[in-house]
Amino acid sequence: MTDPSQAATVLLKLYELRTEPALRQARAWFAFEFHPTSARDVLGTWLGPGHESAPYRMVTSYWDMAASLVTQGAIPAEMFNEANTEHISLFAKLRPFLAEVRSATGYPDYLGNIERVIEMLPQPEERIALFGRYMARQRALAAEGKQRSALAQPSSQPHA
Repeated sequence: MTDPSQAATVLLKLYELRTEPALRQARAWFAFEFHPTSARDVLGTWLGPGHESAPYRMVTSYWDMAASLVTQGAIPAEMFNEANTEHISLFAKLRPFLAEVRSATGYPDYLGNIERVIEMLPQPEERIALFGRYMARQRALAAEGKQRSALAQPSSQPHA
């Protein structure tokens, strides 16, 4: 059993890392500007030139690493899932393409820690669907030109 105060310290450190400016920009890009419609889109972004794939890799590796702290027992799943939801929206966005991405890359457990942590939620399919609808709304807003680029200029507003 994980000591709750130690787990809370790790969770707070994860929060602190999320507020780092480069990761914050990458997270905004992922949520509001990256709207793949195929596994090819995901692969092209992930495996593309470094400056283009950097925000994708930063966000996906951050959340998979954070989820690994749950799967390895450093943070209880309930505590992690109560404090975070962004990993669910990331998974909702990428899940339609994961089987093909995993097959194409030969990386069968790509984002597997995130998937396992979400499966620990009560009613995970309902949560994934909820965040899938949110991501669809963001995609529609982006298509209407109602999203500004997170990578163009740093925001002066703090974001979690």
